Amino acid sequence: MKDQERQPTGPVRLSLVRSLWYRSRREARDDAEAGRSITMPVSVGAPPLQQVLRRLAMGLLVLALTTLIVYADHEGYNDNSDGSVDLLDSAYYATVTLSTTGYGDITPVSDTARLVNILVITPLRVLFLIILVGTTLEVLTERTRQQVRIHRWRMRTRDHVVVVGYGTKGRHAVQTLVGQGVAKERIVVVDAQRKATEAAGDDGLVAVTGDATRSEVLRRAEVPHASRVIVAPQRDDTAALVTLTARQLNRRATIVVAAREDENVPLLRQSGANTVVTSSSSAGRLLGVSMVSPTVAKTLENLMTLGSGLTLFERPVTEGEEGQSPRSSADLVVAVVRDRQLLDYTDPRLTRLQQGDRVITVRRAVPAPEQV
Repeated sequence: MKDQERQPTGPVRLSLVRSLWYRSRREARDDAEAGRSITMPVSVGAPPLQQVLRRLAMGLLVLALTTLIVYADHEGYNDNSDGSVDLLDSAYYATVTLSTTGYGDITPVSDTARLVNILVITPLRVLFLIILVGTTLEVLTERTRQQVRIHRWRMRTRDHVVVVGYGTKGRHAVQTLVGQGVAKERIVVVDAQRKATEAAGDDGLVAVTGDATRSEVLRRAEVPHASRVIVAPQRDDTAALVTLTARQLNRRATIVVAAREDENVPLLRQSGANTVVTSSSSAGRLLGVSMVSPTVAKTLENLMTLGSGLTLFERPVTEGEEGQSPRSSADLVVAVVRDRQLLDYTDPRLTRLQQGDRVITVRRAVPAPEQV
């Protein structure tokens, strides 16, 4: 996962600069549509009072700098009242000049003073005005800043996880991914409901609002560059269409689909799903086990609940475990993935662990995060 996160930043920066300088009509249309549908995680800014005090300090700094510049060449200025310019006169001139009041009682008369006014004082006046109207400019530039964030995200997002549907199943899937070490920056949520995408944004996730059965919506979520796709909508027919569209856009991604009915599992597999989890039948089996043996049901619930007691974990075999029996491992090995085959602990081929094996173990779970 760390190797996947190392993305080249040079082309991204060049593309970002190019997008700020020039955009074709198609790129402008795509960015505008992305800005309406993509929800970025909310960035917490400074409180309003701190922003005002920061701008006030910057304005005073510019005023003090202008005063020093004028006073350093005070002989090049003329005061109509007494003919000389002292430090107080320099501060007065800087104040009326930066505020564009310009009474004209103190004027630059030497060539050096006039050149400094052209090259230094005028840019400082513009900077001072920008600071004064910073709140208004911040509102006006919010759209540009949002487009820059979205453009940068679209250029950097590769080998990520797309979760279609942010209902109960989608939220718990995201919680499990985060609990397994997947960074929130590597997860993108797609949902047709604005409330769901806003909730995902509040949880620190990038979210796309739109119908996931449409290819352009999945493209905004960068599905063609994703490594895994979780499909968890409310209806099985929607899941089939989303799976078919996602597989058409990405032939290599692992697609896991949640289905309600067992009879729809073959259709979802034909649509391109690698794994189909049937929620209704799984719940029914858990209910049956609970009636026969509540302790077994509780153990299964612990295994399926993140951060609760025990958890199943897949990892590569270590150098110290190579050539050893699975029973000699520090963790409880229940299965081994070898040459893309799943071998349970009773398989006679599991007398020794080999290089390249991936073991599925039961271990003590770490506490789950309170919120995604």
